[in-house]
Amino acid sequence: MKKTSRLFLRSMRATAAAAFIGLISMGSAHAQEVKGETVTASETVTATVLNVNQKTREVTIKMKDGTEHSFVASDNVKNLAQVKKGDIITAVYTEELAYQVRKHGTASGAQTTQAMASAAPGEQPAGAIAQQVTVTVTVTAIDPSVPSVTFKGPKGNSRTIKVKDPQKLVGVKVGDLVDLTYTESLAVKVDKAPKP
Repeated sequence: MKKTSRLFLRSMRATAAAAFIGLISMGSAHAQEVKGETVTASETVTATVLNVNQKTREVTIKMKDGTEHSFVASDNVKNLAQVKKGDIITAVYTEELAYQVRKHGTASGAQTTQAMASAAPGEQPAGAIAQQVTVTVTVTAIDPSVPSVTFKGPKGNSRTIKVKDPQKLVGVKVGDLVDLTYTESLAVKVDKAPKP
């Protein structure tokens, strides 16, 4: 399960990076109409429980493609006693990237918020965790011949990104601020085995 999770997360991060580059390349036709965009990517994975050892907390699952994985459920899994052979585990991983260009204001540092929730004792196991990071960057250069935009982050780091459509740069000026918000969440639930 760990190897599958890492590959899955790596794939989702690559999707987010591509979305980021796509978002940054977007703009507006008129300065007073500069607005933001949001891109969301989500992946759902399901598996069937093959075995649960309540003493060692080892769970063996079978993925849809037939591969089997075993893992040890941490003590954070409060309702492991509710999990039985044949139950269906569903995990949904979601990433969202939003941006908004603004003409005025000040750039702030990065802000991070987190939230967690889990099922009540005695219920089927379920839980969710989310993290959101917001950062403001400043447009420091625009090169329509490439076309590209250079941003300066709150720690002084700089990054240049190519823009697919030069028309997207119309209305964007050096000194504009871009608020970027990246959110990722993971929700996991266990449903009882379907009745035959």
